[in-house]
Amino acid sequence: MRRLLAGEPKTELAKELELSSPKLLETWVRTYRDQGEDGLRPKQRGRPRKSAVPAEETELERLRRENEFLRAQNAYLGKVRALRENRPE
Repeated sequence: MRRLLAGEPKTELAKELELSSPKLLETWVRTYRDQGEDGLRPKQRGRPRKSAVPAEETELERLRRENEFLRAQNAYLGKVRALRENRPE
């Protein structure tokens, strides 16, 4: 970049750097002038990732989840109790 800005011919630089076209250098220089070094850094593609932090849960949602857990726990313990009562000794 600096060599091109210093006045070296872009065709010679493109050959030296094994670029497919000297136009690439022109594009890079234009981007560098407009956006600085940050403009030349690779950009992330695709959709941004979802936030790892879950959305805040309302009290009603928390209570429903807790209720569901307690119902499942109660059903499990009931089955364990029934198995113990029907066990031959």
